[in-house]
Amino acid sequence: MISVFNTLTRTKEPFKPITPGVVKMYVCGPTVYNYIHIGNARSAIAFDTIRRYFEYRGYQVTYISNFTDVDDKMIKRAKEDHTTVPAIADRFIKAFLEDTAAVNIEPATAHPRASENIPEIIDFIKVLIDKGYAYESAGDVYYRTRKFKDYGKLSDQRIDDLEVGASQHTADEETDRKEDPIDFALWKAAKPDEISWPSPWGAGRPGWHIECSVMSTKYLGATFDIHGGGQDLEFPHHENEIAQSEAKTGKPFAHYWLHNGFVTVGDDNEKMSKSLGNFVTVHDIIKQIDPQTLRFFMATTQYRRPIQYTQGNLDDAANNLSKLQNAYTNLTYRLKDATDGSDNAVAEQLLSLKSAYVQAMDDDFNVQNGIAAVYELAKLANVYAAQATVKKVTVQALMTALTALAGVFGVVFETAPATLADTDIQALIDDREAARQAKDFAKADQIRDDLKAQGIILEDTPQGVRFRKE
Repeated sequence: MISVFNTLTRTKEPFKPITPGVVKMYVCGPTVYNYIHIGNARSAIAFDTIRRYFEYRGYQVTYISNFTDVDDKMIKRAKEDHTTVPAIADRFIKAFLEDTAAVNIEPATAHPRASENIPEIIDFIKVLIDKGYAYESAGDVYYRTRKFKDYGKLSDQRIDDLEVGASQHTADEETDRKEDPIDFALWKAAKPDEISWPSPWGAGRPGWHIECSVMSTKYLGATFDIHGGGQDLEFPHHENEIAQSEAKTGKPFAHYWLHNGFVTVGDDNEKMSKSLGNFVTVHDIIKQIDPQTLRFFMATTQYRRPIQYTQGNLDDAANNLSKLQNAYTNLTYRLKDATDGSDNAVAEQLLSLKSAYVQAMDDDFNVQNGIAAVYELAKLANVYAAQATVKKVTVQALMTALTALAGVFGVVFETAPATLADTDIQALIDDREAARQAKDFAKADQIRDDLKAQGIILEDTPQGVRFRKE
C-alpha cells in the first residue's frame, strides 16, 4: 500500500482514496507573469512524478493545476510592458506549456484560470459573507480569520502569534479597512486603470487564496484526496484555502497535504527565488542542456527533500540517464537476433527488482531507492544483452520494465537509430572493419574519430559493430 507524509498530521499515513482506484489531486500552479524558474519546475516535476507513479500502480488520476492570471504582479508586468494583463497571461501560459512539455510533464486534466472563474469566485465569497466568515469594507472583502477555530492546523501556528507578523505584510491603509490585522483579502476593490470585474461590492478582482479554493472544489468536489504545492505555500496560502473552503462547505477540504522541498543554488545552498534574483528559468536552461536531463535530475530526488542545483549534479544526472539509455539500446539491438522462448532465471531477477521498486516508491515516493532498482535493472539488461544467445520474450520483458519504471521519472527512451542507418555511414563502418582486419589501426581509429565528430559513437560488441547517436 502507498503511504504518504501528510503535512496536516505530520505523520506518514497509508493512502486511502475517497473512491477506490481513483485519485483526485490539486496542485497549485504558477502566477503567469514571467517564465517559470527551476524552483517552480521542481514542484511541477515532483507532482508529475507522483501522478505517474499512481498511474503505474493502476490508479485513475484526475489532476488539476491552476494558472493565477490576475494579481498585483500581473498588473505590474502589464504596465511595464505597456500591454494588458490577459496578453501577459496568454504569453506566459503558452511558454509554461511549452517548457513543461519539453521536460515531459503530462498536461493536467484541466488547467483552470482565475479569470475564467470570476462568477464562481463571487458566489463562493457570497456564501462566506452569508455565514459570517467574511465582510465587505470599502469595496474589499476580507475573511474573518479568528472565526475559523482550526486556523493554523496545517502550518502548526497559533493564531495569537500571527498578529505580530501581520502588520509587516500589510499596508497601513489596508489594515485600517480590516476588523483584525490577520484577516485576509477575498476580493480587492479596483484601483484606477486596473483590470476588474463587476461584483456586489463594486468593481474589483479576486484575492490570491480564494481562486484555488474555488477551482479545486469546482473540479474535484468539496473534499478531495491530495492537495500539493511547494513548502513556501504551506502558510499562508494553503492555510487560507483550508479556512475558506471548510467554512463554506462544512467538510474537510483535502485529506492529504503534500509539500515539495526548495531548490538551492550553488555550494552555499542559497534558496532559489525570483525575489533573490538568483533564479534560472526553464526557458533558458533547456536551450543549454537536454531537457530530459533537467527532468531526470529533479525527478530522482525525493519530493520533500531540497535539491541542490549545481553543474556537477546536472552532469551526474546526464551520465546516469545515458546509462539507462544505453541499456535500452543494447536490448533493442539484441532483439534483432533473439531466439524464441524466455529465460526463467532472468524473469525471476526481473520480478525481484520490480518488487523492490514498488516497495521503495510506495514509501512516500522514495525515488532514490526507486531509481536504484532501475539502475540494477539496467545492469541486468546489459549483462543479459552481452550473452551469446538471448531469448525474445525475456528481451521484450526487460525493455517493457525499463520503459515503465523509468517512465515514472519522465524518461523516454530513443528507439532504434534509424536516422543513422544510411549507406554512407555503413560504408565507413565497413571500411573501418577492413582496416582493422588489415591491421591498419591508424586508419581504423581515424574513421572512428571522424564518425564521432558527426555525433556517431561506435560500439564493438560480441555481436559486431553497432552505432548510436551521441
